Amino acid sequence: MDKILDNVNTPDDLKKLNIKEKQQLAREIREMIIDIVSKNGGHLASNLGVVELTIALHSIFDMPKDKIIWDVGHQTYVHKILTGRKDKINTLRQMNGIAGFPKTSESEYDNFDTGHSSTSISVALGMAKARDLKKEDYNVIAVIGDGALTGGMALEALNDAGASKNNLIVILNDNEMSISKNVGGVPMLLSKIRSKKLYKASNEYIRNSIEKIPVIGKKLSKCIKRVKRSIKQLLIPNMFFEDIGFSYLGPVYGHNITELEDIMKMSKQIEGPVLIHVITKKGKGYKIAEDNPDDFHSTSGFNIETGKSKKIKKDDYSKIFGEKLIELAEKNTNIVAITAAMKDGTGLSNFAREFPSRFFDVGIAEQHALGFAGGLAKLGMIPVVPIYSSFYQRAYDQVIHDICIQNLGVIMCADRAGIVGNDGETHQGIFDLSFFSVVPNLNIMAPKDFKELADMLEFAVNLNKPVVIRYPRGGEGNIKFDKHEKIEFGKIETIREGKDITIIAIGKMVSRACEVREILKNDNIEAEVINVRFLKPLDEANIKESIIKTKKVITIEDNILKGGLASSIKELIVDNNINEVKLESFGYPNIFVKHGTVEEIEKLYGLDAENIANRTKELLISEDKNRIKTGKV
Repeated sequence: MDKILDNVNTPDDLKKLNIKEKQQLAREIREMIIDIVSKNGGHLASNLGVVELTIALHSIFDMPKDKIIWDVGHQTYVHKILTGRKDKINTLRQMNGIAGFPKTSESEYDNFDTGHSSTSISVALGMAKARDLKKEDYNVIAVIGDGALTGGMALEALNDAGASKNNLIVILNDNEMSISKNVGGVPMLLSKIRSKKLYKASNEYIRNSIEKIPVIGKKLSKCIKRVKRSIKQLLIPNMFFEDIGFSYLGPVYGHNITELEDIMKMSKQIEGPVLIHVITKKGKGYKIAEDNPDDFHSTSGFNIETGKSKKIKKDDYSKIFGEKLIELAEKNTNIVAITAAMKDGTGLSNFAREFPSRFFDVGIAEQHALGFAGGLAKLGMIPVVPIYSSFYQRAYDQVIHDICIQNLGVIMCADRAGIVGNDGETHQGIFDLSFFSVVPNLNIMAPKDFKELADMLEFAVNLNKPVVIRYPRGGEGNIKFDKHEKIEFGKIETIREGKDITIIAIGKMVSRACEVREILKNDNIEAEVINVRFLKPLDEANIKESIIKTKKVITIEDNILKGGLASSIKELIVDNNINEVKLESFGYPNIFVKHGTVEEIEKLYGLDAENIANRTKELLISEDKNRIKTGKV
């Protein structure tokens, strides 16, 4: 028997279906998404939660003429299936395959590249303004989750959009979740709105009854309406949206296609900004994900029958960080932890249970998290703030203005530093060394392994200065270190001594440097391996000594080459007038790196051990290649 999905390739095909066929289509799409994500990994719970919503959107609106902006964008698998990419969905998140997020380069139906939270309303308002200035006619729709609505940028955009009077539709996908359970005032407001649905239905019934009273019915209804409006401003939270300029529609059940289509049709008839409040359930249709939506926010491949991951669970940097922080917090009551809605992902779940009064989840609000940390540090607390590297980009001003100018002892942990893999450009953590390195007063460390991460965290707690500790996603490298020198402020660790070439590496790439050294040994090349430990302050004296000894240097980092370790070593060579040094640097070019596995991406950009070793041999053979003279880089 043919599936309905077999004949649906574009929104035009979808529009030909009746409601029963669309309901069946929803079931088939869920089956496809569960099957694909169980093999490739990806964002499961959020996509299962928006199946009917996406079907309704593409049924009522005219895509791609009408523009949808998906906030965060990890919930667009259904959208991709319905917009000509069904036959490629099996390549989801694989190198050269379909991206896990909207990509304008991938389809005309993807109107804006998104990957971070709380941006959609701003973008949609910009498009609506451009449309009106150009005197064009189409709908602009922003789809944003309740978790993303805790972000300051979303609230700023709501404020501006409400005052703008431009035609704009905001669909609030309310599933009571971001990655972890939502916290804060906005989720409380939405919870109250959900609870008032019955009140609103009863109110409508009473109004209709009053208006049927002969002669005075309509006048009496208007009078009561004026009185009740002032009361509703105190009691009914959806007045918040109305009062800032939006026409509020809902709440509507997000898994009823008929109700969704009706309310979307209504929204198209209203002038000015409209907010449709949709109630959905994360993981809908897959009981295991419904019961554990946080576990299936982003998952590796799993067994569909049991929900168990196919990947053997091992220790990772986030787990080691969380365990060490608990150990330190047991001894020092001034230590507090802050998360921006990423408690589980950053290893803070156990800390939250052990020290609930010293744990703060501020929602998807990285800027607030860092400003809040500055306030805590100013009065003697020791705030530890683990945030994914690419999300630290969102709080750069606070790092400079609220922490480093005052030289406050905030410990900023950049989790997922370097390549994270399948999530692609918006999530790769390859810029943090560069954008942190130029900030005065900021000290930057990166551990070579788990033990060094624990040592660095303990060192940072006692430093009382602004610190960044950056570490990768996942586990340790292939080399197991039997030696761990005590952390000294701004000092390197010499892993292996050698006379032929100096290999300078940072963080996870110290293990890679040791792999390269072992390969070079087969050709009787003795490499000196330096674990930088501190990018700032850089141990210039000891690094300079090694460079002068070998006059041949390679640097290895999981960051872009500009502004990171490579740039720092080049500056050291020039500033210290070290003549006739041959240098080769390994890192990422100054580009946005697409999705693929970590191993595939490292090999693509020449950061695997074999390529580095081969290039190093060429460096030793060639007398003139990549020569640096004093004053010239």
